[in-house]
Amino acid sequence: MALILFDPAFRNLLAPLSTTKALAQFHFGLLSIQERWELLLKLPAAVHTAPYLQALYADTNETQFKTEFPASATNIWIDASVIPDDALIAQIQSLKNGDCLVDELGLVAGKVAIPFSDFNSSDTAAFFMQANKLESVQRIRFPWEIMHINDAMIRKDFEWVTAGRKSQPIPASVNAIGDEHIFIEPGARLQYCTLNASTGPIYIGKKAEIMEGSSIRGPFSIGYNSVVKMNSRIYGGTTLGPYCMGGGEIKNAVMMGFTNKAHDGYLGDAVIGEWCNMGAGSSNSNLKNSAGPIKIYSMGLNEYITVGQKCGVIMGDYSRVAINSSLNTGSMIGVSCNVFGEGLLPISIPHFSFGLKGKVYQIETAIKDINNWKGLKGLEMSTEEINVLQYIYTNNKQL
Repeated sequence: MALILFDPAFRNLLAPLSTTKALAQFHFGLLSIQERWELLLKLPAAVHTAPYLQALYADTNETQFKTEFPASATNIWIDASVIPDDALIAQIQSLKNGDCLVDELGLVAGKVAIPFSDFNSSDTAAFFMQANKLESVQRIRFPWEIMHINDAMIRKDFEWVTAGRKSQPIPASVNAIGDEHIFIEPGARLQYCTLNASTGPIYIGKKAEIMEGSSIRGPFSIGYNSVVKMNSRIYGGTTLGPYCMGGGEIKNAVMMGFTNKAHDGYLGDAVIGEWCNMGAGSSNSNLKNSAGPIKIYSMGLNEYITVGQKCGVIMGDYSRVAINSSLNTGSMIGVSCNVFGEGLLPISIPHFSFGLKGKVYQIETAIKDINNWKGLKGLEMSTEEINVLQYIYTNNKQL
């Protein structure tokens, strides 16, 4: 038996983050969604997503899936947008074959044998004999909701990840407050920094580094092989995913992975995808001068949505912001954008924007530049990633 994490019908509401990857690959708190469910249910997980993205997940292509997860096998299907809690985990674990959990938005989880290619999350009656209605299920439906829940997710993930485990010792040169809420994985490097876990837990992943002079207040998580640069100031609710670089001032922000904000400047109340870069001195506003409600453009709904009093920037994968850029309150930046221009930048920047004057980032140049950035971390784009980017470029207006 295995888990199959499926994207719900409303996955496009999470654009631009969902434009290039399945929801199961979103990283916030301490973990990706897939890692979280695998940890909690102690089962391997496969990914079921939009057809143009499915090839990214080789373990779930139809041929291999039939071998590893045959149609005759009973698996647990879980909506990847659902946020787990202890009660929901217990309900999923107690599901009988043919049973499912639903809420007002549809299928939450179900246990059944379904051919991978036949699954349709909106047609539960065709697959499940018994549907149990849940009154309250937390989901992420829009990208800005990730920054709203990240503080709580770091706290909960910290409990789940560190349960029954012992942290590496805190180095003597580190000024630590709330030692019992600090967890350091093997291979992490930190000296002459300040960790204040009295406001929330601090998790330091394997081979991560926190350079000297940095001050961090929890809740905070830094992932595998990521770095906090010297004299950085990081406030609670912040997650640096794997292979990230953080510097300057960061507050209540999520960097999903392979992303750099290495220099001075402010990043706050933000969700940044993978393979992004914030140029030196770049800052975003997260509060209007009037302190009034902020509206942000929803790529999924094609309209502006009121999101509260604080909201900085949402940025899709493969996008970069030039040095000394001034990002407006409630900015939405699409996939594969090269953002540069004078003054306060626009609040909505479409996929494949090159500068701010309507010029398109040509796909050949975009791929070449992405590979340049990937080369800095010893990687390159796969054929599947290139195919996805070309699909998005061709179908830009429909995504």
